[in-house]
Amino acid sequence: MKKYIVLALALTIGFSAVAQKKELRTAKKELAKGNYDKAGIALDAAEALLGSMEAKYKSKYYLSRSVYYSKSGDGQSVDADYSDIKKSIEALQYVSASSDAESVKFQKQLLGNYLYNTGLSLYKKDDYESSSKYMETAYNLSPSDTINLYYAASMSVNAKQFDRSLALYEKLRVIKFTGIEKKMFATNLDTQEKESFTSETLMNISIKAGTHANPVEEFTKSKFPEIIKNIALIYKERGDNVKALEAFAIARADDPESVMLILEEANLYYLMGEILKFKELLELAVLKDPTNPDLQLNLGIISADSNDFENSKKYYLKAIELKSDFTSAYINLAALILGQEQSILDQMNSLGTTRAENLKYDKLSEKRNQMFLEAIPYLESAISVEPDNYQAAKTLSNIYSQVGNTEKYKEYKAIADSLDSGK
Repeated sequence: MKKYIVLALALTIGFSAVAQKKELRTAKKELAKGNYDKAGIALDAAEALLGSMEAKYKSKYYLSRSVYYSKSGDGQSVDADYSDIKKSIEALQYVSASSDAESVKFQKQLLGNYLYNTGLSLYKKDDYESSSKYMETAYNLSPSDTINLYYAASMSVNAKQFDRSLALYEKLRVIKFTGIEKKMFATNLDTQEKESFTSETLMNISIKAGTHANPVEEFTKSKFPEIIKNIALIYKERGDNVKALEAFAIARADDPESVMLILEEANLYYLMGEILKFKELLELAVLKDPTNPDLQLNLGIISADSNDFENSKKYYLKAIELKSDFTSAYINLAALILGQEQSILDQMNSLGTTRAENLKYDKLSEKRNQMFLEAIPYLESAISVEPDNYQAAKTLSNIYSQVGNTEKYKEYKAIADSLDSGK
């Protein structure tokens, strides 16, 4: 009797193994045909036998499950929504047989391409949140493709998901991501223009064919400073200035010549109310980029705020020298000059009526007049660049009224009135 029971159990186990193989074969065949409903039925039947399934068959079951969820049975494409893609990737984690290694590699490649291409498509549709999600999943599927993590972080910033962005950027910082790529170029002998190639092999073929010459390799700039800058900006947005400054220190150490990083750090100091540090960094930026008129303008503004008249004037004039149509520099310089008026008026109003005080009053009046005359050319330059600048026209009409030039007063008053009525 005992022998009979053992034999019956052995037959049962044997039948189970046969059933497992049958269901897995059926699933594989139906997946290849794209019959996902029939494949699902076979896989469900196989799943009921998982408890007694040998490791190698479990591996094949999960591989088929991955293909089923991703609808990639044709081996060419993926046609599934995001939730099923996640299930497909999860199933791959349980594929353990060495004989399935190449199939897993191929399936991952299919899924990775789909995730990347879908993420790119969503980005082009301005769906940054979904794009970021797909790109991050592509990275998690294949961590060696670190560029996908960078894209996920960038898209998250566009979606204004700053907490998520920070977490992704911090991952990039930990792995010291640079994103540096090697680019290959050769000169087209017909057009004499430098053209890029996607691979060294294609470039060499073109050179041997005689259509191109002068091959060169170039490397893109590191994205690491940009990553640290964004980390700093997010910390700044969250009000964590200490961590923001720490991030800027790292970024500038990695790219000390970056004017952009200097200016971002300077702006943070400005927001923190540390004007001297702000000015110091602006001056450093000017040393590294001396032909940038905007830097000169900003230094002029900061110097004016610090009542440093001479340096402010110097910076504004330098900005105009670098950019002759710089309306803001003309307006700010005129405002700087006219800003002296109140001090002159205060002195004039404080004087008495003695002969000496009357002489002093006349000198101050002449000084005020010269101040007006000094400001006029800069305001007129602003008007020549920007004819619809109401404030410049209004100020000019007032100045010409003060200096007694009736003709110019009427001219600029008419301009100011026309601009005012057109508002």
